[in-house]
Amino acid sequence: MSTVLLIVHLFVTLALIGVVLIQRSEGGGLGIGTSQGMGSFMSGRGTANLLTRTTAILAAIFMLLSLTLALMNRGTAGPTKSILDSAPASVPAVPAPPAKPSVPTN
Repeated sequence: MSTVLLIVHLFVTLALIGVVLIQRSEGGGLGIGTSQGMGSFMSGRGTANLLTRTTAILAAIFMLLSLTLALMNRGTAGPTKSILDSAPASVPAVPAPPAKPSVPTN
């Protein structure tokens, strides 16, 4: 069940990213270069309303799925051990001084 919700969450996330990137920052919606947006299909205001409503719905679904996944998986992880709870490792011994190289005498 968790895997299915995670996959749906991924698709909702990608759709939300796509819808947000389509919007113009001025609120015109579908700012692909023309002032009409999608041409004769919808007016500029209708496109902006559609994209705003779609963004709001996808954001609500995203938050709902996020909370659901968090609640479903909150107790599944085993007890974790912090590195602060363990005793420090033994201190390594002082390394031996390097051996003196044998120099041939003449």
